[in-house]
Amino acid sequence: MMQNLLASTMVQAAHVAPSTAPLAASSVGVTSQDSYDIDLWGMLIAIALVAVATLISAVAKLGVERSLPVAAARAIVQLAAMGIILRWVIEQGSWWWVVLLMLVMLAAAVQITLSRAKNVPSGLALSIFLTLAASMITMVLVVVELIVRPVPWYSPRVILPLAGMMLGNSVSAVALALSRFFEDMTERRDEVETMLALGASPCEASMPSIRSAMRMGLMPTVASLASAGIVTIPGMMAGQILAGNDPLTAAKYQFVVLAAIAALTMVSDALILHLVYGRCFTALHQYQPIVPRTAKNKKK
Repeated sequence: MMQNLLASTMVQAAHVAPSTAPLAASSVGVTSQDSYDIDLWGMLIAIALVAVATLISAVAKLGVERSLPVAAARAIVQLAAMGIILRWVIEQGSWWWVVLLMLVMLAAAVQITLSRAKNVPSGLALSIFLTLAASMITMVLVVVELIVRPVPWYSPRVILPLAGMMLGNSVSAVALALSRFFEDMTERRDEVETMLALGASPCEASMPSIRSAMRMGLMPTVASLASAGIVTIPGMMAGQILAGNDPLTAAKYQFVVLAAIAALTMVSDALILHLVYGRCFTALHQYQPIVPRTAKNKKK
């Protein structure tokens, strides 16, 4: 949902499809760019679909009949708030509002990453923030300034949607990589201690776990690249087509985003794992088991 909202926000900066025929004034839900708005009845029907899913969960005793409507309500509020904020920032057209909103997005991304990563030690917030900031900002600038090249260069209509999509995928990849790395290091404890005893450095002892974590973090991106255009129409492409853009232009934008996400995933995982692998070792290069954040919270 968020990707579709951000993708449709980006359309006007890249390409505005000319209207092929005058639209009747009475046409409900059709905008001047041949896109279709969703009115109140459409939103009510969408909410009813969530209610149906909640009812099925209650009848089948799946245990998600409470969390599902709460999650849907949060999605409505968060998406509406993001839409209002994006509209206001775009209207302002100021670069420092773009930077400020990206910092807010990064702060939220750090919290979400920590909540998704399982069995990881505490004190990773700064490492995650630096990883997401360095990798995401670099990749956004490369895509925006070398590929899209909007005018002005800080166009919020282009930078913010791209940053949101890349950051969302980077959060998932980093959380998955962190979870896999610390889990694998725990499973390989005897092997790691043996390698250290034979003279291996902490980096060499950690490398099998680092490779496993990076491979795990990249799997969803590889699956998205392989299925895009045949099995699914991804969110970026679908959002632009629904907003009235040319399908071929939408396809080009979608590939650019997927390629950037693939590179971003590798860079993010490499950076975060380089920053945190030392948590598994003492200053004397001895293996030390990690204490997960959840375990520390329970002790308190």
